[in-house]
Amino acid sequence: MPSKRAILIFALVTFAVAYVAFPQAKALPLPKVSVELGKATKPEDVSVTLQILFLMTILSLAPAILILTTAFTRIIVVFSFLKQAIGTQQVPPPQVLVGLAMFMTFFVMAPTWSKINDEALQPYFNGKMTMQEAYDKGVVPLREFMFRQTREEDLALFVKMASVDRPSSRDDVPTYALVPAFAISELRVGFQIGFILFVPFLIIDLVVSSVLMSMGMMMLPPVLISLPFKILLFILVDGWHLVVSSLMNSFR
Repeated sequence: MPSKRAILIFALVTFAVAYVAFPQAKALPLPKVSVELGKATKPEDVSVTLQILFLMTILSLAPAILILTTAFTRIIVVFSFLKQAIGTQQVPPPQVLVGLAMFMTFFVMAPTWSKINDEALQPYFNGKMTMQEAYDKGVVPLREFMFRQTREEDLALFVKMASVDRPSSRDDVPTYALVPAFAISELRVGFQIGFILFVPFLIIDLVVSSVLMSMGMMMLPPVLISLPFKILLFILVDGWHLVVSSLMNSFR
């Protein structure tokens, strides 16, 4: 188990790297949070306590929010299919793929998050709007991004299951129905791209297996022979460039 000191150093280094790598974060003031135990003497004290509890709840749900409302799902699904198609179980390591998927997610979501920061977070921090007004304003760019990537069939499914009136516009679609519709749409696109990636590597496996059987070398695992050829094919076609560029273009 890592010591508390090691965890603290890792957190500080991570913050420093993120602060330098993302210039937009420099314009975002760090909130000051102070938690004290005592008796509430006025209604404002109870309100601040509830806001802190709400903030802690949001932070605990941050991984799920990052996965299901951003481009992360599609990217990590495609990377998982690619790893299975090539047949390298341990290369690249899962940490590398997850890290690459997160930075690609930051790249895709940067315009949306910048818009949320300019239209909702900064006015709220400057005291120009309430928390509810900031939420209503900030969720609009995120909903626009999810609407662009969501199929109408998936959206209609969850709107129907939510038992709400047929929406006349996008503004009438509840967010709790939009998020799962967006998630299954992302899974669908990720599986489609994964299937396309599987085909050339599957052909190599079939060819190698047929050659080995025709030579009577049935005891030699075909995967052991086909793996170098699949890696060579991936290198020759500049596979990482093609996969990443295709993923980026799929969000336009």
